Amino acid sequence: MSFLNELLHNQIFVSAALGWLVAQVLKTIIHMIVTKQFVAERMVGGGGMPSSHSSTVCALATAAGMKYGGGSFEFAISIMFAIIVMYDAMGVRRETGIQGRVLNEMLEIFTNMGKEISAEAKLKELVGHTPLQVLMGAVLGIVIAAIMGSIM
Repeated sequence: MSFLNELLHNQIFVSAALGWLVAQVLKTIIHMIVTKQFVAERMVGGGGMPSSHSSTVCALATAAGMKYGGGSFEFAISIMFAIIVMYDAMGVRRETGIQGRVLNEMLEIFTNMGKEISAEAKLKELVGHTPLQVLMGAVLGIVIAAIMGSIM
């Protein structure tokens, strides 16, 4: 029980976990407002506004910087990790989503031509993030870590 207690009082872990949770909840609410429908998958799915990946890693890096300082190896590791994750979200993962959309459009064309295509063939399109989604996730994560740093 001591491990769980220590984990729940770890400012860095709590900041990162809360960064992810808040971003996922906001993403679900924003998606619901825009589409006028609740999609439970948004609570755990990738893509969308704000980026939960960015929120998580920026909360992690900010909390590490606040606790150990900008010259620490903890901050160095977490900031480099954040940069890689955010770059990947805007790059490879975003391109994967764009390719998924194009392939889904091609599948639709084949379906309209009378070809049988299974429902499982449809690819996910919400995989990566736009630069704005990444930026908003980053700001959210930094704010959450700053708040947690002041109360923990």
